[in-house]
Amino acid sequence: MSENELDIELNEPLVPVEEYLAAGVHIGTQQKSNEMMNFIYRVRGDGLYIIDIRKTDERIKQAAKFLSGFDAPKILAVTSRQYGQYPARKFSEVVGAMAATGRFIPGMLTNPALNETSLNKYIEPDVVIVTDPIGDAQVIREAVQSGIPTIALCDTNNSLRNIDLVIPTNNKGRKALSMVYYLLAKEMLRIRGITMSLTPEDFETDI
Repeated sequence: MSENELDIELNEPLVPVEEYLAAGVHIGTQQKSNEMMNFIYRVRGDGLYIIDIRKTDERIKQAAKFLSGFDAPKILAVTSRQYGQYPARKFSEVVGAMAATGRFIPGMLTNPALNETSLNKYIEPDVVIVTDPIGDAQVIREAVQSGIPTIALCDTNNSLRNIDLVIPTNNKGRKALSMVYYLLAKEMLRIRGITMSLTPEDFETDI
């Protein structure tokens, strides 16, 4: 997709529009949920829904501001998606948060007895970030049970049920996920008065 295909201007975007486009942050799926309609820019000729990156940029800023109201060690980034695991861990490392990647053990947010077993996996975050509401559905259920607010990276086909703050984005692409987690970390550090020297490539998993 060329730059001209998304003829928009962002109000002081976190990165130039071209970088969002190059990472494929705007490329949705061929399905859309009614709840994601407000974040869709248009539908392409091949049936792919295109995400409005103005709203992606805006929501990353909102999410960073929201997360900055919590102690970093009480923030939990979760993903079962292969391409989301390294970016989520890198984000957590950079901002000082927790990460739970790969298979999520049921009860991690709701069952203190897990710490009495060899698993020792029970944790008590104050806020959770999930990479895909479909793959991370168990996490969202447990967050709701525990009264923990949830931020979610949502593609055009996702349901927003039980999501407190949505970041509309391609949540399947390798470069898209690295870009979003990079920007979230960068903006959180900026709010703290820290300049980050890392690049989106530093958040990108190997193929």
